[in-house]
Amino acid sequence: MVKATKSMLAHRDPGGCTIRLLSTVFYLRGDAPISIGHTVGNAMATHRVEKAELIVLTEKKGHMCSIADLANYGTRFVSFFNECHNAFAGLTRLYLENLSFRESDFVSNILVTCKQLNYLGFFNCDTEDWKPLQVEHAQLSDLSIVDCCFDMVELTWVPKLTWLALEILGSPEEPPLVLGYVPLLRVLRLSTIARKMVKLSSFLHETSVRDLTLGFKCEKIWVQPESLTRRQAYVFQQLRILNLVKIPEGYDLTWTMFFLEAAPSLEELYMMVWEHRCEMEMNQEFSENKGVEWESRTSNFKHHRLAKFILVGFQANDYMVSHARRVLKAAVNLQDVYLYDRLVCAKCQNKVEVARMYDAVVRGMCLGVNLPIKFPYTNEDQRAVQKRMPRGIGSLAKIHFLTSKEIRAEHLPRIIGGC
Repeated sequence: MVKATKSMLAHRDPGGCTIRLLSTVFYLRGDAPISIGHTVGNAMATHRVEKAELIVLTEKKGHMCSIADLANYGTRFVSFFNECHNAFAGLTRLYLENLSFRESDFVSNILVTCKQLNYLGFFNCDTEDWKPLQVEHAQLSDLSIVDCCFDMVELTWVPKLTWLALEILGSPEEPPLVLGYVPLLRVLRLSTIARKMVKLSSFLHETSVRDLTLGFKCEKIWVQPESLTRRQAYVFQQLRILNLVKIPEGYDLTWTMFFLEAAPSLEELYMMVWEHRCEMEMNQEFSENKGVEWESRTSNFKHHRLAKFILVGFQANDYMVSHARRVLKAAVNLQDVYLYDRLVCAKCQNKVEVARMYDAVVRGMCLGVNLPIKFPYTNEDQRAVQKRMPRGIGSLAKIHFLTSKEIRAEHLPRIIGGC
């Protein structure tokens, strides 16, 4: 394949048609990367290339990589990078996975060398020195850092950034992200575990995010609901879509109404309540107290823009039914409510079933009942739930009950993407 790539590019007329996209995907092994890098670099030097991307893969997948594997792959990539600066200088997209760098400064070197980057993606990467990752780049518009271990990501100066996905295990004492100069940021997806509560009005200062995803990894809620002043509420004025992912099960959901009060233009609200045992930290410090309390200062609050409310992990228990009723009452123009059953993970399904059986036994002993609270699958159960929701509210919203196998196409990117 390396020889074929070289031959194909060597026989092109340098003065011919522009190469609209030069996309190269390869595994980080042997001498092939350096050879490919030189070929791509030569092509950029002798041809008109509109867009160029490198997708660098590793032989082992993320969950199979040991610490030694990550360090080994990181060393290989550094050698490749140092040998092929010409190729990296013209890149517009770069995706890297399963790499451990000795120093966080090396990531800065990538940004300095790749001056044309529009997209940069890291998956399962880290730095051994555990220092903040500082990002300054004039052209970068999309940045994805997923399943990575960095102390913190500081977006010092990224004037064209519009889309940011950040899922990292940073320092639990502080938010893992510092937003500097990012005036065009419109889409933010942030998922982490944190002990310290975060005030979003301060965290999102001077941004106008329209599409916001916050993930809690089934652990402690780290968002601090606020009673906002008019000036503080400015950061939520443009918010259209909100996705709250992996909220821990069994905790009051009233705090999420803070977003409705803060974001008058919100049109779609997604919430996923899930006890995903594959991902949960089994640290008692996190596990014992995950919830957060909040009480609105606004009586009889009404929201006029919300059209869709999607709740994944719905069970016919009091706190979930009460919350759905709360949203129905506040959102006076709500059109549809979609209530999905819990998502199913093949890896932890057995653990969950055992836990549910235990909970059911305990609940039966305490309350004198035989059946655990569950998703309303039958028409009779669904009618019973519906009667508990709109009573005295007058909502005209249609309530849909769907299993996890019936996820609608328009909801799928939000639900699965949030996982």
